[in-house]
Amino acid sequence: MFYRQCVYIIALVYTVTEVLSVRVRKSLKDEAEKLGVDLKVAVEQVLEELVSEKKKKAQRVAKELSGLMDVNAEEWVNDVKATRHEM
Repeated sequence: MFYRQCVYIIALVYTVTEVLSVRVRKSLKDEAEKLGVDLKVAVEQVLEELVSEKKKKAQRVAKELSGLMDVNAEEWVNDVKATRHEM
């Protein structure tokens, strides 16, 4: 039974990966390999950083927008009336 659980856990971890195919300059790839850069780890790190930055930016924008939408009906009506009087 323990063996079956271990196999299931290993299979579950394996299925959450995805193959990513990217074209890069040959000279860049060759230089990275000469320097011992683990391309898989490097790509994962960069993608994680980019995703994190994009999420933070989206959260900031959502927070700013929610602040703009925090207007009650009475304020809205008064602002519209004031704008009409200015015209």
